[in-house]
Amino acid sequence: MVLSKTASESDESIYSTFASRYVRTPLPRFKMPENAIPKEAAYQIINDELMLDGNPRLNLASFVTTWMEPECDKLIMAAINKNYVDMDEYPVTTELQNRCVNMIAHLFNAPLGESEAAIGVGTVGSSEAIMLAGLAFKRRWQNKRKAEGKPYDKPNIVTGANVQVCWEKFARYFEVELKEVKLRDGYYVMDPVKAVEMVDENTICVAAILGSTLNGEFEDVKLLNDLLKKKNRKTGWDTAIHVDAASGGFVAPFLYPELEWDFRLPLVKSINVSGHKYGLVYAGIGWVIWRSKDDLPEELIFHINYLGADQPTFTLNFSKGSSQVIAQYYQLIRLGYEGYRSVMENCRENMVVLKKGLEATGRFNIISKDNGVPLVAFSLKDNSRHDEFEVSETLRRFGWIVPAYTMPPDAQHVTVLRVVIREDFSRTLAERLVMDIVRVLQELDNLPAKVKAKISSEENEKTRKKLREITMAWRKFVTDRKMNGVC
Repeated sequence: MVLSKTASESDESIYSTFASRYVRTPLPRFKMPENAIPKEAAYQIINDELMLDGNPRLNLASFVTTWMEPECDKLIMAAINKNYVDMDEYPVTTELQNRCVNMIAHLFNAPLGESEAAIGVGTVGSSEAIMLAGLAFKRRWQNKRKAEGKPYDKPNIVTGANVQVCWEKFARYFEVELKEVKLRDGYYVMDPVKAVEMVDENTICVAAILGSTLNGEFEDVKLLNDLLKKKNRKTGWDTAIHVDAASGGFVAPFLYPELEWDFRLPLVKSINVSGHKYGLVYAGIGWVIWRSKDDLPEELIFHINYLGADQPTFTLNFSKGSSQVIAQYYQLIRLGYEGYRSVMENCRENMVVLKKGLEATGRFNIISKDNGVPLVAFSLKDNSRHDEFEVSETLRRFGWIVPAYTMPPDAQHVTVLRVVIREDFSRTLAERLVMDIVRVLQELDNLPAKVKAKISSEENEKTRKKLREITMAWRKFVTDRKMNGVC
């Protein structure tokens, strides 16, 4: 994919002051150099550029883990050259993956017998896990429709408009209609009642989110299950539920163990979770667990033997590193139930500190809920002079990366700032962030107000567009950085 280039990106070469001790000829930017350079020079050139990246610890936009213990870092580096898919060559790594699958299945209350193995697989992340779960639902639905002699060319999935973009990718890539329940002001997750109303005979599943990207809220999976059971009895369908627990799957079992959202509910057939979020592993690991063998059609599983012994595989990716699987196993046995609960409770406590600090300013409305993923989503009470995007942009001067974004339809008039509380976000950092937000607000209050006009319903779209251009120009004046999106 070729993207448009900025002025700096279009330079023909890159040059490093320190690397000039080894290399006097500038390197081409977009072509492979003709000659080799010393390893010290290559390292220094790359290191110099990477210094301009943001600090991962201050990237409050991301749910992804940015800190692990040194012992786990050592295990990761020791396994960096192992190919996860080569099960015959690395049988211990395969065994550790199977242990992780079973531990997570038990954590999600899968109905397993005493010696029964769980059905699941490690993935690159929740995006791949969702693709696999969606394919299983689609194939299962198609097989049933074929057996009944009914059309099977128009499958659909019912979700909320707050789903992550990977659901839209699945729908587009695998030709499934995505039927979205629109949000509304003050209610930013899928309404189970409206979701069940949208279910028809072509619905392969309803996807519920345990921890919305937008505000961290858990959707009511139990109510969805109960309503869907009634509709299934009435219609004769067997529409099931997939739970996208990418963010909340490693939170709810430890903070809200009595909450019924998992395999305790009979219509929940599969669950995905991101090990690299609150599973506390660096980016690159997700998991998908099925309720039983019947929920994963056998025809989707491939068997290969050219890497050694017969190896069943059901993944979209093939080769990948083993490090993150090993890191996940480390965290599960290192922390145990008690350790994970302690980490999640600490995150929740720091969330409360940040929330109270923001409320004390008197400038913000809190959009997030206390009983969800530990994050704080908030919006300005008064954005007539300056808006959330400008707060986000100005905070970057202090090193903080805090995303600003608009809600999906039909709540797109609401703009939100969001801070994700991860394990490495301490109480001290929470208090410091509040102080810096106050400083940003004071700075913005002292700047000229944005050029705004009252637009009556009679004024035309041309006027609206012109005012938008003026607003964007003002934002560029404050800081020449791109607006953050949801991460």
